[in-house]
Amino acid sequence: MTTSAALTRKPRSAALLARQVMGEAGIGIALLALLAVFTVAAPKFATSDNLTNIATEITLNTMLAVGMTFVILVGGIDLSVGSVMALSAVVAGPLLTAQGLSTPVAILLAVVVSALVGMGCGLVNGFVSERWRVPSFIITLGMLNVARGAALQYTDAKTVYDFPAAFSRFGTSTVLGIPTLFWIALAMVVVGHLVLTRTVFGRLVFAIGSNEEAVRLSGHRTSIVKVAVFVISGLTVGIAAITYMARLNIASPILGSGYELSAIAAVVIGGASLSGGKGSMIGTLLGACLLGVLTNGLLLMGVSDFQRQMITGLVIMIAVVVDYYRGRLAARLPVEA
Repeated sequence: MTTSAALTRKPRSAALLARQVMGEAGIGIALLALLAVFTVAAPKFATSDNLTNIATEITLNTMLAVGMTFVILVGGIDLSVGSVMALSAVVAGPLLTAQGLSTPVAILLAVVVSALVGMGCGLVNGFVSERWRVPSFIITLGMLNVARGAALQYTDAKTVYDFPAAFSRFGTSTVLGIPTLFWIALAMVVVGHLVLTRTVFGRLVFAIGSNEEAVRLSGHRTSIVKVAVFVISGLTVGIAAITYMARLNIASPILGSGYELSAIAAVVIGGASLSGGKGSMIGTLLGACLLGVLTNGLLLMGVSDFQRQMITGLVIMIAVVVDYYRGRLAARLPVEA
């Protein structure tokens, strides 16, 4: 290798390292630092029981954030995930207590119905937004109220409970000391990652978020992809609803309030841009973990609910500001050949 070639290769390697640090690696470092701080500041933080609690707590947010990542990557937003999760739960919940159905059949029907309700709401969100060119923020804000009202109307504002024992045992079971439901969330992250990185659909999602007009002019029907990401978000919401019921053994029409903000926060903290075209499933997972660790650690340190909300909000604001400067810095770095 000549001296000039070596000199040419060094800045590229440095640029690649800088991009990695500004991406998932940077979020991972922040997460490790947070773990270290709470391990020292809160003696009970690093216990196996508490780490299991953290994994359990971040499961729902991770599932919702997987679907939210698809939506945000195309430059959209879904504010209805919490309410749709409630609607999915209260529609599927009675199937688990229905007379004349065996437990396996009841569980299977509940999972299918919950997923279909979520996907149906996602289809409405995506179709209306694309058909009449209405910002997804407005449409999903409307769906937030429609789904919540439908959940309350369907149950007459009552909670569904007393699910089969096998269903509840599954919700509290563990595999290798880690909650089974968390393994399911990890599987969803892996599937989402593969879809985004190994399929034509995934490449179109990124391309639409970066330059939708260019994708359209190249002959692709961008509206189909954009509707599809909302359906995917609805599917993850339906799965999250089943997870919630399995964990807490109830289906309430008021569940999920504020969950949409947590999901969006996880995606943004994970490095995704709200304008679309940038983000990853690994970053989303790390963002959800960071939020879960932060909430748990502050709780063990005796920080009040109000103060935790303030701190979490500040973290989200900082993440957005950091993303702004990270984008400007990345634009100045040479592209790896």
